[in-house]
Amino acid sequence: MTSISAPRHANRTTHTSSAATHAHTSKPWHRELHCYLDIACWAVAIFGASLIYYDFVVTPFEALVLVLLALVASAAQLLFGWGFFLYRKRFSVGSFDEVRALLKAGTATGLTLFATGLITGYSLDHPVAVGLIVAPVAVVLMFGLRFAERLRALSRSVPDKQVVRTLVIGAGEAGTNLIRQMVTTPGTKYWPVGLVDDAPEKSNVQVYHAKVMGKLTQLPQLINQTGVEVLVVAVASPSKEMLGEVQRIADEFDLQLKIIPPLDELLERGIRSADLRDLSIYDLLGRAPVETNVEEIAGYLTGARVLVTGAGGSIGSVLCQQISRFHPAELIMLDRDETGLQHAQLTVNGNGLLSTKETVLADIRDAQALREVFEAYRPEVVFHAAALKHLPMLERYPEEGWKTNVLGTLNVLEASESVQVERFVNISTDKAANPTSQLGYSKQAAEQLTSWMDQQSDGRYLSVRFGNVIGSRGSMLPTFTNLIEQGGPLTVTHPNVTRYFMTIPEACQLVLQAGGIGNPGEVLILDMGEPVRILDVAKRMISLSGKDIDIVFTGLRQGEKLHEELTSDHENAMPSAHPLISRTEVAPLSITEIGYLTDSSTIVRSTMTTERSG
Repeated sequence: MTSISAPRHANRTTHTSSAATHAHTSKPWHRELHCYLDIACWAVAIFGASLIYYDFVVTPFEALVLVLLALVASAAQLLFGWGFFLYRKRFSVGSFDEVRALLKAGTATGLTLFATGLITGYSLDHPVAVGLIVAPVAVVLMFGLRFAERLRALSRSVPDKQVVRTLVIGAGEAGTNLIRQMVTTPGTKYWPVGLVDDAPEKSNVQVYHAKVMGKLTQLPQLINQTGVEVLVVAVASPSKEMLGEVQRIADEFDLQLKIIPPLDELLERGIRSADLRDLSIYDLLGRAPVETNVEEIAGYLTGARVLVTGAGGSIGSVLCQQISRFHPAELIMLDRDETGLQHAQLTVNGNGLLSTKETVLADIRDAQALREVFEAYRPEVVFHAAALKHLPMLERYPEEGWKTNVLGTLNVLEASESVQVERFVNISTDKAANPTSQLGYSKQAAEQLTSWMDQQSDGRYLSVRFGNVIGSRGSMLPTFTNLIEQGGPLTVTHPNVTRYFMTIPEACQLVLQAGGIGNPGEVLILDMGEPVRILDVAKRMISLSGKDIDIVFTGLRQGEKLHEELTSDHENAMPSAHPLISRTEVAPLSITEIGYLTDSSTIVRSTMTTERSG
């Protein structure tokens, strides 16, 4: 990238010019007036063409006929214009959709004139009335009026030097539509001065006054050349690498950086200049989300009795919310945290009364309580999200992780088998691959227990494995946000530590998808793209906050890896029915192999040697 000069924009105050404000506040022609102007165009076309045809000498009878033809044209234009939504405020003035509707209405009116001429016999001697000459003239006049209106509005919206000068990155459909919105939308404060695009076919694109000025590699020079104050990334699905580079350049020049809404929002309601938003850390971590096959999900959830353990957690509550969209016969939310259950009920049903049977207060460590719950509800599908997940805490209290993640999982598995659950999905973590921590070993054991139970029952028992979930309780981003709000410093374990990331909705979609495509006993793994360096995330969040925050390196904690893995060395990742999900097999681990005792007062630590099971 070309070297960047020092920032030139500091302490700027942006204002919309008085000329631009006047242009936006002045009202365009009322839509009710358009129909009368269109009628006038037909009258001018009919009388003008006839006068030229008759050498400006018209008899009273011929004048009467012309008046009748004008009345027929007026009635037809009103009728067809209404039918094609031309006068029902559906289209913006001068837009392609309005032009298309106008052409349809004009053609239909011309054909009506032609038919009228044939019926009256007037067209046999007077070809002007046929409409072959009158109709094109009238349509051109109507086009001209609308074009003049657009030019009039555009000429009044030219800004002065105080308006926010903006450079738009992306000359595709999103970028060109955004520029049209910037120029024509009342009250917009961004004025486009040019476009940036790497595609050779976009090199000659120009929208209104803004044209493609160069490629992304030339962005620093273009900033110096244009004196812009805002950069807008107008790409529907930008890569995190491109966003990171543009953000770096914006930081160097002290510019604002805005982006357009996600693609699904653009498809739903189009792009508007008022929707521009600041870049967030989620955009920089982002990648293309996993597309879920709704039919596979709906097929096993609709009309089924579904139970979710850990329903009050950050993942469990969103999982319940997504399950409810597929209309299960019953959705049973189980957790030992009553406040978490209330939150889950609020997200699913819009109330937190906790008085209905859909919320169950129980601990997965209590085998007897679980048996009673499963016997009462007899679920057909179970999602097991309950777990202890904080690695440093489990390193300090390994027995607690053992009780919940291993014995608790076994309790849920046995309760599920006792009522012949059809599908069981265990939610695991990438730390179960080549584990080095108590968390990793306990979650690996849970995967192996799930595989073992699949061999013991007639149902489908499988696990799903993914990395860090953005925004979940105690995860990195909320922790960094709190530290920044407190003034820092930000603590990072190691300058080179990396992690895989995914969003909560994406994690839940993977879990739901697993129930539809997973084979018995296997583990499904999401293709999470490239791992992200935590130090880069910390620096970006500090930059977005605008604060001067220090970063302190604390060193890797006991059991913590520098780089996480998605599969163990002895595992073979194979493709699945979903292009972004792979699958692997894990060796089953029985009750006797984990040293499980039924006496809850005694916890026997497993001699789990995962190398043996591999």
